[in-house]
Amino acid sequence: MEDRRSIVITGSTRGIGKGLAAELLRRGHDVAISGRSQAAVEQALAELAPLAARGARVAGAACDVSRAAELQQLWDHAVAAFGRVDVWVNNAGISHSRQRAGDMRTDDIRSVQETNLLGMMLATQVALRGMQAQPGGGTIFNMEGFGSNGMMRPGMSLYGASKFALTYFNKALLPETRNGPVQVCYLSPGIVLTDLLKRDMGGNDPAELERTRRVYDILADRVDTITPFLADGILRRQKPGARVAWLTGSKAARRFLMSLFRRRRLVTDADLAPP
Repeated sequence: MEDRRSIVITGSTRGIGKGLAAELLRRGHDVAISGRSQAAVEQALAELAPLAARGARVAGAACDVSRAAELQQLWDHAVAAFGRVDVWVNNAGISHSRQRAGDMRTDDIRSVQETNLLGMMLATQVALRGMQAQPGGGTIFNMEGFGSNGMMRPGMSLYGASKFALTYFNKALLPETRNGPVQVCYLSPGIVLTDLLKRDMGGNDPAELERTRRVYDILADRVDTITPFLADGILRRQKPGARVAWLTGSKAARRFLMSLFRRRRLVTDADLAPP
């Protein structure tokens, strides 16, 4: 396969990251996955390997994205397996139960920012250096989320701040990388029902839970719905600063309009159970 690409996806032993890996392997591209534990990586590799088409290969390594040395090891592992890295996707991220500012737990403040912001910055640095040193450069995609566009919701200031800062960082990189061999782009999956999202279903407040459920019924999607679209965007040659966005403003508006005539039921009782 002449146009086979080699792709690294952080945080890809479950959720969107794993779904993306599956879609890319089905399209015949090499994928390196990562997760915090080697056991999770090995399990995901066993599940993903049978999906590989046209000789595609899948590799994986445990990696804590808040540690630069482990990110460099992930890069080196992918290069050893595939020869180069064409695309690096910063997908690793964590969430938390809703917490008002005065009630935020210190451990959550630290862990969310270390993974969602520091981890993304360190990984971008590793990928940028590696791609600048290889022929043909490459593309880095940073994953947006709630808060990236400045939207606010009570109890979501911690997670939202990490994603708002990610978008700022990405935007700041564009003039720094202009005219270079590396493109820095955005992935915007919208609202996706994953374990990460289930932690933000309104907490123990029944009224808030019902409001959240109604919104998610209208706007959310499941992993296997959005990952084919995201995979196609990743493989398409993108201009610097391009945004591969599933839930656009116009799509959201259409869904709200249609909800006046027919209720879309997506969230099940199983989705409301603790992850």
